[in-house]
Parts: sequence; C-alpha cells; structure tokens
Amino acid sequence: MSREHTAIEDAAAAWLGRRDGGLTAAQEAELAQWLRADPHNMEAFARLDAAWRVLDRLAALRPTGNAEPDADLPLRRSHGKLVWLPVTLATAAALVVAYVGWWRPAHEAVSFSWTAATEVGGLQKMALPDGSVVALNTDSAVEVGFTAAERRVRLARGEAHFVVAKNPARPFVVEASGVEVRAVGTAFNVRLRPESIEVLVTEGRVRVNDIRGTGTSLITPAGSGPASSAELPVIVAGQRAVIPLAPLANAVALAPMVVVPVAPAEISQMFAWEDRRLEFDPKPLSALVAEFNRYSRHKLVVADPAIADLKVGGSFRVGDYDAFVRLLEASFGVTAERLENETVLRGRR
Repeated sequence: MSREHTAIEDAAAAWLGRRDGGLTAAQEAELAQWLRADPHNMEAFARLDAAWRVLDRLAALRPTGNAEPDADLPLRRSHGKLVWLPVTLATAAALVVAYVGWWRPAHEAVSFSWTAATEVGGLQKMALPDGSVVALNTDSAVEVGFTAAERRVRLARGEAHFVVAKNPARPFVVEASGVEVRAVGTAFNVRLRPESIEVLVTEGRVRVNDIRGTGTSLITPAGSGPASSAELPVIVAGQRAVIPLAPLANAVALAPMVVVPVAPAEISQMFAWEDRRLEFDPKPLSALVAEFNRYSRHKLVVADPAIADLKVGGSFRVGDYDAFVRLLEASFGVTAERLENETVLRGRR
C-alpha cells in the first residue's frame, strides 16, 4: 500500500471517528470539502463506513452473559459510541470480509436496502456499501435497494447529489416521479420539485428514461428540434436537464425535457448547500426567498409586489434568514415585520 493511500485511509478513519462523536456544522462542511477533493477520499470513506457498520453489528453479537465484546475484536464501546482500537486497517478489512462471508447467505451478498430522510434545514451525507456517496439536501428522502443486477435509489422528495462508484455490471439508477436516471460511474444531482425534475451532471454521463413504458424520448436539446425515439437520451457533464411535470387526475404526465449547459461557477453555487452555504448571483428577491424557505420552518413572505423583482445576491449560511433580512433592511430599502413563524417583507415607504 502506497504512503499516499495509507494517508487517505487514516484520514477517512479519523473522519469516521469524529462523525460517530457528532460533527459541528463547520466540521460537516470540512468533511464535505475533503470528500469532494479527490475520488479516492470518497472511496476510502465509503469502504470504512461499511466496515464501521459491520463492526457495530459484531459488538452486538457477543455471547450471552458477556458484559464486553470479544477482546479480539478491534472495537469497544465508550459512552454508547463505537471506538476503533489501535489495529491496522488491513486487519479490520479482513475481519469485515470474513464476517460478511459468514453472516450473510451467498444469495444476499450483494443485496442491500436502506432508507434515509432529512428534516427541514437538515443535511446528510452517506456512504453506500458499493463505495457510492449520497448527499441529501433539506427535507429530502431516499429509498435504496441494491440487487445483483442493479443499484437502485428512489428519490421520494427533495434533492440528492450522487457520486457513483464505477461498476458496469451493476448500473446505478435513480428514480423520481416517473423519470429514471441511469449511470455506471459518474456524479449527478437530482432535484424533485412539484412542477419539474432537474438533473445536473457534474461528471461522466447519464441516461434519462421515461419508465412508464410510453417509448417517448424525453430529450429536446436547447436550440434543436425534438429527438427521435431511436436517439439515446444522454446528459453529459456540465449539462442540466429540466423535465416539466404536469399533474393529471390520476397520474403525472412527463413533458419533453430541455437540456442546457451550466457554467462551472453556477454549478459551484448550486452545490454550496453541501458546505451549508447558500450562494447567489443577483436574482429576483422572490427567487431567493423561495430558496431560503426550503431550509427553515420560519418563512419569509414578500408582501409587497414592488420588491418581488428586486435583484439581490450574496453568500449566506444555511438557515440564517435573519442575516439575509438584515442585509435587505440595510442596503435594499426593505422593511421587515418579524412575527413568530414568519417575517413579512415590504418596501420602505
């Protein structure tokens, strides 16, 4: 094992130890930045996270009557938390491989099911057993189901960023409201809105399918006519696809999607939430208020149409609506009426 690889493994183990003890908002932002800095960081973190969960199960499998786990196991409990003892990562990995082979039947070795959700204002990053990483934005939920043939995730609500471990034999599929995003090894973001589904690809390429069986191509690239059904609906890095959703009586109709390029600076702003930031170039106040309201139960209300199109930009901490309101009051001629569950914004008269 190279010195660089060992350093990455040690850093990943250190981050897992910190996470088990509880991370501050600043530490979560630092972890997110470390994970994005190098694909090897994500791979090591995901691999050790899977080992962590297996070892946690081992702690519960001590013989009946024993107050402590087997002394040979590389873990102990401290105030209810799992703590690594000083054993080599290679030893821990070998133990995990042996344990998984013993504990799971052969036909279940590649199976995995799991659900996760965040509250309003919550953010969560999770490593999956295959080495993929999922980051959930505010008020989001996913259902994960892996089989031997594929790795499938259903986005039930909200927004998620996926960094997918390469495995051509097992495609990684994300399903959201009748749209299926299929990848092998790539990175992309899916956001489910009431009126649309947005897919942004940051690495590699994905296929987007209508899984209702209509056979209709979803793609309408910007500046061109509709694609024929024989063309592959593919989105590549640096592109965003928007698929409008039209509610019907008993179903959801999928309109053809439009694909547009996205500048690197805009992509960086769109993923600022992983560092618990909201970053905006100047845009209408109503649009910024809508974004702030995603992250807080205390709502901002634009009660004066005269300020709805006011252009505002900046960088703010997730959930810090009060700093945003103070900026509006100080620099944009806005007055704020602060109530218990909402802040009402009007133009200064």
